[in-house]
Amino acid sequence: MTLLLDSTQLEVVLSGVERALSRRSESVRVDRSRILRAQLTDDAWTWLRGVPSPGTLVRSTIAMGTWRSASGSDFVVVRRRHPAVVIDLAPDAEFERLVLTTRHGVALLQALRLEGADAPIDVAEIADAP
Repeated sequence: MTLLLDSTQLEVVLSGVERALSRRSESVRVDRSRILRAQLTDDAWTWLRGVPSPGTLVRSTIAMGTWRSASGSDFVVVRRRHPAVVIDLAPDAEFERLVLTTRHGVALLQALRLEGADAPIDVAEIADAP
């Protein structure tokens, strides 16, 4: 998974395997104006709500796809017990929440606080910058 961020949107670019496991054919795109809150977590599993529909769940190993619950839909890409970022979205967005394991969570939170660049920037590049 690659996270791309520009002045207008956050894009979650899925690898081929992630596309298959999440049963999603395209990237997840979220307008920056729809991002209400973002926070880091050490245990993404506690943030999952509902059931995969469509998606894949192998307990304590992977959870990928759309999770549906009484309160709405979330999109998740969770691997093992890795750190994650939880992004709450506006009610009119495609999903209510994104739960994504990434080692670049701190860089993503910092980038979301800054004015965005015109061209998409890989969040990993922000993390690697001095």
